[in-house]
Amino acid sequence: MNQWGDKRYHSWNDHLRKHFGQKVVKVSLNAGLTCPNRDGTVGTGGCIFCCPQGSGACAGDPAESIRRQFAQIGAKLKSKWSTNLHIAYFQAFSNTYGDVDYLKGLYEEALAQPGVVGLAIATRPDCLPPDVLDLLAALNERTYLWVELGLQSAHDRTLAVINRGHDRACFEQALANLQARGIRTCAHMILGLPGESATEMMATGQYLAQAGIQGIKLHALHIMRDTRLAAMYRAQPWPLLTCDAYVDLVVRILAILPPDIVIQRLTGDAPRDLLVAPEWITRKWGVLQGIDQRLAALDTWQGKEAK
Repeated sequence: MNQWGDKRYHSWNDHLRKHFGQKVVKVSLNAGLTCPNRDGTVGTGGCIFCCPQGSGACAGDPAESIRRQFAQIGAKLKSKWSTNLHIAYFQAFSNTYGDVDYLKGLYEEALAQPGVVGLAIATRPDCLPPDVLDLLAALNERTYLWVELGLQSAHDRTLAVINRGHDRACFEQALANLQARGIRTCAHMILGLPGESATEMMATGQYLAQAGIQGIKLHALHIMRDTRLAAMYRAQPWPLLTCDAYVDLVVRILAILPPDIVIQRLTGDAPRDLLVAPEWITRKWGVLQGIDQRLAALDTWQGKEAK
């Protein structure tokens, strides 16, 4: 447990400090790409929780170049963090969905920015054709690379409810293709999806614990304006996870995750002006503190119950 400093889990910050020898900060970028679940290739409208900005509500302005976005966001981050090292994070929508030469240009532009020591590329499991996988493999040979794969739930029934547009088997194939090329892979999981019980959420956690991933991001379901989820909630509200219930689930999932998995996120972000519910999502540091306190109170830690 002491291997992670003052945390009882393998935090993203601790991992990066050990890898690079100092603080490294992500710069969230918006490449202006789209998604096959929006453009009609596999579906329209996207996942029911996805707002018009995709997952990049806090990322850059897609009307600006990658270079310009990086300069603008990097300047803001300098006032908060005393570091000159950055990971360029392609966050909004599906960032391996497009012509491979165009994608290569985006990635190369990001790598050319001052202080960039690596890339994080968020995408969907169904957006990794062979030519893109080859590009990612080449990048992985020359820079520090993570690919983030959205799974959200290991249950196909839930994936259909949220209009995910792919099944678990698709995720497994994408993960196998990335792992065969030695590419670090981070999976996204959402707690509190419609119709899922705590037992089912824990089952997804156990599935990811054994999937062979190198990183994980945990999020609570939160409802954003201008989404199908918001329309569903207005029409027939249902109980969302409380902060206490979320903290409990996170602590239980951490205990079953292998200690080498990097915990890249334990709670999500949502701009106040776009958030419908739950309100506690806006208190990020309070949620993180609650997780730390619960781990200490129960004397548990990441990997304590890993199989």
